[in-house]
Amino acid sequence: MNKFDDKYLRMAAIWAQNSYCKRRQVGALIVKDRMIISDGYNGTPSGFENVCEDESGVTKPYVLHAEANAITKVAKSGNSSEGATLYITASPCIECAKLIIQSGIKRVVYSDEYRLTDGVDLLRRAGIEVEKADLQ
Repeated sequence: MNKFDDKYLRMAAIWAQNSYCKRRQVGALIVKDRMIISDGYNGTPSGFENVCEDESGVTKPYVLHAEANAITKVAKSGNSSEGATLYITASPCIECAKLIIQSGIKRVVYSDEYRLTDGVDLLRRAGIEVEKADLQ
């Protein structure tokens, strides 16, 4: 852990508050050379209604995860996430782990453990540094 990890993780937690999701709000920041190059939170794709759950409270299948939003946003920006650090308030799922690997992110710092560990396991298998940190 470095002295900025806690600050960026707290910023990701604040960013999560932008999510319209009721079940869980997740925020993500991509940082490279101590610059925030992208951000994201979980929610529906652009142009969709800002409702993440159906009438039964189940998350809609097209809701994007925070890290997927941050990665696609950086792809549109012209910045490169090669060698960057992803700060996220929840450990990534396996689908997002695949995106993280392909995006060139080399380090992931998260605060909340998800019930499944397959995403974190895949990241470690790919040689990506993964750290769990408690939010201060």
